[in-house]
Amino acid sequence: MSSILTSGTSHFPESYLGLPRGTVTLYNMTGAPDEPRGTISAALAHGARLLVSRPALAEAQAREILSVVPDQAEALCLLGGALRAQGDAAGAIAVLSPAAKQNPKSAALNFELGLAHAEAGAADAASEALRTTVRFQPRHPHAWRVLGDQLTQCGDAAAAADAYARHIAASTNNPRLLEAAAALCESKLAIAEKLLREFLKANPTDVAAIRMLAETGTRLGRLDDAEHLLARCLELAPSFAEARYHYALVLHRQNKPTQALGELQILLVEDPRNPNYRGLKAAALGRIGQYDEAIGCYRSLLTDFPAQPKAWMSYGHALKTVGRTDEAIAAYRKSIALMPHLGEAYWSLANLKTFRFAPEDIAAMQRQLGRDELEEEERIHLHFAVGKALEDARKYDASFAQYARGNGLRRRMLRYSPDDVTGLVERSKALFTTEFFAQRCAFGGPAPDPIFVVGLTRSGSTLIEQILSSHSMVEGTMELPDILTLTKRFGLRRGAGDRLYPAGLESLSAEHCLHLGEEYLSRTRVQRKQAKPYFIDKLPNNWSNIGFIHLILPNARIIDARRHPLACCFSNFKQLFARGQGFSYDLSDCGRYYRDYVELMAHFDRVLPGRIHRLLYEDLVREPEREVRSLLEHCGLRFEPGCLRFHENERAVRTASSEQVRQPLYAEGLHQWQNFEPWLGPLKAALGGTLERYPNAPRSLE
Repeated sequence: MSSILTSGTSHFPESYLGLPRGTVTLYNMTGAPDEPRGTISAALAHGARLLVSRPALAEAQAREILSVVPDQAEALCLLGGALRAQGDAAGAIAVLSPAAKQNPKSAALNFELGLAHAEAGAADAASEALRTTVRFQPRHPHAWRVLGDQLTQCGDAAAAADAYARHIAASTNNPRLLEAAAALCESKLAIAEKLLREFLKANPTDVAAIRMLAETGTRLGRLDDAEHLLARCLELAPSFAEARYHYALVLHRQNKPTQALGELQILLVEDPRNPNYRGLKAAALGRIGQYDEAIGCYRSLLTDFPAQPKAWMSYGHALKTVGRTDEAIAAYRKSIALMPHLGEAYWSLANLKTFRFAPEDIAAMQRQLGRDELEEEERIHLHFAVGKALEDARKYDASFAQYARGNGLRRRMLRYSPDDVTGLVERSKALFTTEFFAQRCAFGGPAPDPIFVVGLTRSGSTLIEQILSSHSMVEGTMELPDILTLTKRFGLRRGAGDRLYPAGLESLSAEHCLHLGEEYLSRTRVQRKQAKPYFIDKLPNNWSNIGFIHLILPNARIIDARRHPLACCFSNFKQLFARGQGFSYDLSDCGRYYRDYVELMAHFDRVLPGRIHRLLYEDLVREPEREVRSLLEHCGLRFEPGCLRFHENERAVRTASSEQVRQPLYAEGLHQWQNFEPWLGPLKAALGGTLERYPNAPRSLE
């Protein structure tokens, strides 16, 4: 991070600063004093030039000025910048903090203080100083950008997005772009998009406008558009670091971690200590299954910047994934110590499933919930965490109340409509008929490699994956988004219009289906670390894409993981997901979603008989060897005893069940929902006959 003094000129004239007209020794590039002696303003400008390449000499120049004019603000700023440039952030803070208190309206001092705190890893203190900077110098682009970086590290995504938007606005002087930037800052995205597209028609190579339009696209959820815009931006301006970081972030969100890592490597060559670059690199490494490297990256980052609560939490996630539970707990505890209101860290502890909160933990969470100023996202996480703590304490009434509050808050934030899912099921049933598949019996690629495990979340799919990946011929990966990504080309899943998925699949040719199957295998290759013939794709939501999967990969195996509707739906209701699963935040929505899922699966049983192997969670728990043998037979695999010892498998597991699948099978989880049965009326009503028809339903529910 460079200082504002690196421009080579003083920001304030001597008349403004009230400087005496005395003279100061100027230091040459060898470190020796020069003659003749210059004015203070000349010395400041000279020090700023030295700061770029010779910070030790810049320090000497600043101290020389201060020997003539003690407490001179700009010299203190120069001294702080010189110390920071030499790696002495603590020394810079010691110089700048009292100076900023004496000159509270000095944007320059507060900016340099913010940079020093940022270098020391104190994101909260850095944010405070940078906010002061922009209060007195609102068009300071560098301050807004660094403030965005610090707020990102603090986990305040909304405020960070606002700071980045204001950075963009402050970076331009074009009146037309200023109007678009103002709309972006005010979240008037449609207006910003219109203004920017009009501007780019006349100025197609304006990189500032391209970047602003990419930011608008990101906020609108149009990540494909943002990706293409940022790629074009970097073609025109390869050294545009902010655009490249935004590009890496969009690639990561688009599930293109390998490409994101390539962009981050370019950035890290220029700025190897940057914590945001390093944090995103660690996340991308985790996305491609390189967990040891990700953990090392987080550890290095936290050694340099230990006061980063969100980074500690992400470090905990990585440790949890590889089964290092005690270390994960310590990392989560560290993040809470740094940010006591960090609800996501408390939920991360609760989400270990085998972890139990102490009474003092519950009291601490409830104190945070009592704060009026607590952000809604943190409140949601805390409600779920307290709900889990009270459930473990067998206080089911109070536990359900906490789950209900957390779910209610999250449900109001979503645009989820159960009608969209029902509509998708009806369209799929209408298109995917026996005749449809008979006419396309030779479509798709011949590869038998993928084993798709589908169903609802919390249905036992992670357990099935763990069992299969314990076989010598099968590799476990993760919940791969690639099928969903491919289906996006063939229509929307919700809303009005003629092109609603899966209608776009009707026109696919045999050649196109072959290429789509090959593309899927190519896209998923990055997740396959071992030379095994088969691999698992365990994205539960692919139950709605079975028709597409059969078209492009007719030899792939499909496993339907199914669990008792009340057990499965309530388990989803008390699970706070990182993203997606909008059905899970309302009991009626849960029941309707389960009903739609069962209806579509029954349809595929009719039109593709024998294509899907159904495995009931309850049967697997009661008769594990019988069910495992049947599962392996469906996959064309010989029985291996190791599949019954799946809990000994040390592979990385990313889902909420990661701790549970490292234990032998137990029946305790079959009936946990019954503790909450008094409150499940809306769920039962929504399930209707689906509940009564479930195999092995308890007699009281028939």
